[in-house]
Order: sequence, then C-alpha cells, then structure tokens
Amino acid sequence: MLPDVLITQPQPKSCVDALRQHFTVHTLVGATDPEAVLAEIGDRVRGIAGGKVTGAMIGRLPRLEIIAASGAGTDSIDVATARTRGIRVTNTPDVLNDAVAEITIGLMVALSRRLPQSDRFIRTGEWLKGQFPLGREIGGKTLGILGLGGIGKEIARRAEAMKMNVIYFGRTEQPVPYRYYADLVAMARAAEWLVVIAPGGKATEKIVSREVLEALGPNGMLVNVARGSLVDQEALVDLLVAGGLGGAALDVFDKEPGVPEALLSLDNVVLSPHQGGRTVESREAVGAIVVENLVAHFAGKPLFSPVA
Repeated sequence: MLPDVLITQPQPKSCVDALRQHFTVHTLVGATDPEAVLAEIGDRVRGIAGGKVTGAMIGRLPRLEIIAASGAGTDSIDVATARTRGIRVTNTPDVLNDAVAEITIGLMVALSRRLPQSDRFIRTGEWLKGQFPLGREIGGKTLGILGLGGIGKEIARRAEAMKMNVIYFGRTEQPVPYRYYADLVAMARAAEWLVVIAPGGKATEKIVSREVLEALGPNGMLVNVARGSLVDQEALVDLLVAGGLGGAALDVFDKEPGVPEALLSLDNVVLSPHQGGRTVESREAVGAIVVENLVAHFAGKPLFSPVA
C-alpha cells in the first residue's frame, strides 16, 4: 500500500499529480470541514505536503513521519513539537530568491515613482488637466537590508545594478562587499531605504520597532517582503500618517488578509497581497522539491533539504 500523504496548503497541479504517483493523497485544501477530514484519515497520514501545521494538528496524526513545507520559511509549522515526536521537517530553500528579489525592486520603483497613482491618474482623466507630480529615483540612494540571506543577497545584487549603495544588518558579519551594521537603529539612520527580508518568528517579532522607523526618518522608505510580524505595524501606520516616515511598500501584514484601514487611504503607501514568491515558475519549483523530499524519505534516502 502507498503511504498516505496530506496536503495542507494549495500546491501546483504538477506537484499534486506527482504526489499521486507515489502516495495515497488526501487534502485539506477546499475542504468544507477540515476537522472531519482529520478525524477520518488522521491515523493513516504519514506525510504532509505544505505548511500551517500546528502542534494540535500533529497531535491528531499519530503516524506522521515527515512535514515537507512548501516554502523556505517554517514559521507556520510547530517545529519544536515535530522534533519532540521525531518527525522530519523539510523546506524549499532558495527557490523563491529570484521571485522575491524581483518584486522587492518592483515595489521600490512603484513607491518612488508612484506607479499605482500614475496609473489612476490616467484612468481617471487627470492627465488631461495637467502633469503628474515628480517622482524620485532610487539610483544613488543607500539601501539597508535587514536579513542578508539568499534572498537578501539577490536583492543586493539587483540594487547594485540600480546604482544603489548597499549596507546590511544581521546576526553576524558576512564576507560580502557591503558595510555591516551590528545595530539596526544605526543602519536605519544611515539608510534611505530599508528592506525587511529576515525570517519570521519570536526572535524577530517587531524587530523593526518605532525607534528603527523613526531613525529611518521622514524621507525614509520601508519595504517589507518578509513577514508582517517583523514590523511594529501600529508604529508604522502612526508615522506614515504623521509624516514621520516617507513611505512604505508592503507585501505582508500582521493579520492577513486584513490590512489596517488607515493604510488604504494613504498616498505614500504601495500595497501588495503577499505575492512575493507567488509566480508560476517558483510554484512549480517548490512543488517539485516537496515531492522530492517526500519520495526520498519513504525510500529511505537522504532528504534534499532537511531543517529538522
């Protein structure tokens, strides 16, 4: 009999088709009663494809052996409980690097040149009445990157191509040609742009504090393509409304899909529906690695990308 695998998050068709070649597949995606699904098949599930795996869910899956997360981050998985149970956890590292780096630069250009506003300017007939206000260039500006991992480095390379000066903050200094800051407030003070691309979780919760945002200042621009939890959202809204921060481009929020009402009416904000890594190409690549990890586990072979 084929091992039973449970899909907990949407996967591309190529991934689902490949899973069905190797496993008996069940899914919570689109289920009208997920609890009923878990009650029916929970004692048979040996693998998970996806994320959003809580300790409570793990507790309902007594035979679970592996969680193959469909993404680089594992903050939606109770990894500690998985470790306690001896359950393997894998992710899909580096697959999203290009997609997230591309949208980061896109958000920066959209914010500095006010592209959403310029689109509306034409659609509403305002161009017939006069010229659109001047925007600003990102070339020659200093970009501070919070989190110089794989995606952070791809952002840095693209920013250099846009003639930006790159600096970074992280837990440790790295052998890279960018200036390192051990103090995030000091880096924010030295930067005109701050890109947030560090992992989520308790260790980084509200690491971009009011103090950091105030250091970035009334001409500073914030771009968050990581997790909403990394930024003090209340302080961010306050400063954007009061003019204490120049602008923000946000792909992530505290309580998605909810977005603070105040942000919706601000002209110095660009909003994106958490689509950083959501491209056709990246989804296909992520799905392929999810399958590879699951197949390797049940074949007794080394995992492609273990994290626990």
